[in-house]
Amino acid sequence: MRTIIDPRLQRIDHPMYGLGKGLAGAFWLQLPFITLACISSGPACDEGEGWEHVSVSLKDRCPTWTEMCVVKNVFWTEEEMVLQFHPPKSEYVNIHNFVLHLWKSPQAIQLPPRRFV
Repeated sequence: MRTIIDPRLQRIDHPMYGLGKGLAGAFWLQLPFITLACISSGPACDEGEGWEHVSVSLKDRCPTWTEMCVVKNVFWTEEEMVLQFHPPKSEYVNIHNFVLHLWKSPQAIQLPPRRFV
């Protein structure tokens, strides 16, 4: 995760995560025409087991691919690989209908051959 906080991020006090520290915590991310709610945790958080994570949500729709790309580049550098998962249905945890998640593994993950990416 980056160490510098993007000026478009506004830290907010969250009932479960408090104010957080660094890029861990809850934020509003102000984009030109929309504000995204982001909750992030990094390897320093005990519950993440080394995984870095950002959830991104809106009140009335899921974030778009373009919005998720902006979030990825706010919380990670352009050269870090970050994932979105589609787990088996039996593993779904759906607390919020309009949230998507970005994950960075603590271990290197190999990309498919470049012609498929």
